Amino acid sequence: MTLRSNRPLVALIAAQAVSSLGSQMTFLALPWFVLVTTGSAARMGVVLAVELLPVALFGIPSGSLVARLGARQTMIVGDLARVPLLAGIPLLHAAGVLTFPVLLAGVFLIGCFLAPYFSAQRLILPELVGDDERTVAQANAVLEGAQRTTALLGPSTAGVLIAVVGATDVLYVDAATFLLSGLALALLVPRRPPLAASDEGKGLLAGVRFIARDRLLAPLGVTSLFLNMFGQMLAASLPVLAYVEYGGSSRVAGAFFGAFGAGAVVGSVAAVKLVPRVDPLRLGTVSLVALTLPIWLLALELPVIGVVAVLFVSSIFGPLINAPLIGLITMRTPAAIRAKVMTAVLTFALLAGPVGLVAVGPLLEAWGPRRVFLLIAAGQLAAALFFVGAVVARRVGDEAPAAVAGR
Repeated sequence: MTLRSNRPLVALIAAQAVSSLGSQMTFLALPWFVLVTTGSAARMGVVLAVELLPVALFGIPSGSLVARLGARQTMIVGDLARVPLLAGIPLLHAAGVLTFPVLLAGVFLIGCFLAPYFSAQRLILPELVGDDERTVAQANAVLEGAQRTTALLGPSTAGVLIAVVGATDVLYVDAATFLLSGLALALLVPRRPPLAASDEGKGLLAGVRFIARDRLLAPLGVTSLFLNMFGQMLAASLPVLAYVEYGGSSRVAGAFFGAFGAGAVVGSVAAVKLVPRVDPLRLGTVSLVALTLPIWLLALELPVIGVVAVLFVSSIFGPLINAPLIGLITMRTPAAIRAKVMTAVLTFALLAGPVGLVAVGPLLEAWGPRRVFLLIAAGQLAAALFFVGAVVARRVGDEAPAAVAGR
């Protein structure tokens, strides 16, 4: 069966595309709302950090929940639970009772679903397409392509809607998309029984132990920690750049995030073609380095189109990292422990996000966006090169016994 003729997979991808469209709109609307109402980049960073904080607190333990419920049920619960939470923000704002602490509490609750949902989103793919590594990688690429397409449409649409109806009202749209996604998953994606836990998979830290023993996953966890920390800093800096240096235009901010989506769509198409033909580890490693190189140009005084071009080129390599490496992680892990390993990997990826978001606000106010972009570029490149070194060392270690035996 081809991916295109796999109806449950098509239903899953359609549901995630709808949900992701709303999330991408909120990705701009929420920080823009904080900037406009408070005028503080630091407060904006705090809001975004608080949304990621539950990942640090509950990410690894949530692997047990995913393993118990199963991937499909975890996603349905995550979608439907976020509907009232997201809709509550504009409702409270309209009632005049949305204080800053109440906003923080709301985004914290929304963030509680991030780690288990992202983990389940990837774990459900082998249930639908089988256990062939390259097929799973292709399915990851198709899923990411659908989501990245919404990253092209969502922010630009949000930029227009913010100017017309206001930032908080855009959150109603996101709430509606979560409702549609949850219903589609419940009605169109078949239920699979959760796998029985093996002895290796018992305990809250089983996934962490597996990663720590693996010569590839351990350095990948460290790399993803720092790469995503600086990535969160980059995402938080773009609304500030538009607000401070490009006339306070939400449309310009939407164009910046839309560039991420446009590049990622191109990258997703390339990933679908390249994953079956290129070694996944090599493809992911080269793309890690390539993603970081354009970011250095953001330190220059570029016109809007120049910033858009830089973000477009960099984001092409995102799917070329995620599709092969997530497929590799999934199939490298025994099925009975996959939920805990995948949740641990994604937790590591998001763990330092709150630190970066809290730090970037004061840095933006003290340095301005251009100097912050230099820090981001240097940090991402260092993280990528660390993983390259680990991959090279692993391959040298694997080849050494054969070389000795051949003497």
